[in-house]
Amino acid sequence: MRCPYCGGLETQVKDSRPSDDHSAIRRRRVCPDCGGRFTTFERVQLREIMVVKKSGRRVPFDRDKLQHSLAIALRKRPVDPERVERMVNGIVRQLESMGDGDVPSETIGKLVMEGLKNLDDVAYVRFASVYRNFREARDFEELIGELTADEGEPEK
Repeated sequence: MRCPYCGGLETQVKDSRPSDDHSAIRRRRVCPDCGGRFTTFERVQLREIMVVKKSGRRVPFDRDKLQHSLAIALRKRPVDPERVERMVNGIVRQLESMGDGDVPSETIGKLVMEGLKNLDDVAYVRFASVYRNFREARDFEELIGELTADEGEPEK
């Protein structure tokens, strides 16, 4: 593992333990060249996921990009980071379990929308406004109408 401080290639693992949700291994590392300390995470990857954009372009799936999008939608919202991490893990597992390695970007957007709907209504509306490319206030009204209609449905 390359040292993020000096670029040295011979870092040493000082401590390994599972993450809080046991979906990754957290490793504390130290660089013998500069003494820098940093943390890495090791996760299981079942298959390489390629995202197919609306333009037809294919790009590798980036978990960090997904987390960043969620962080923007959830900014200043009272949501436990562990719940967000579980949501991200769930989305990644769903994508990996799909038969094909090519996943349309719309599929990822829909999975995020489903997850946010169960996590936080405000974050759901924020994400939807970008994902659905809202142009007018009426677009927000329609989405909020859908949200309140779903909440008003009796439990099955």
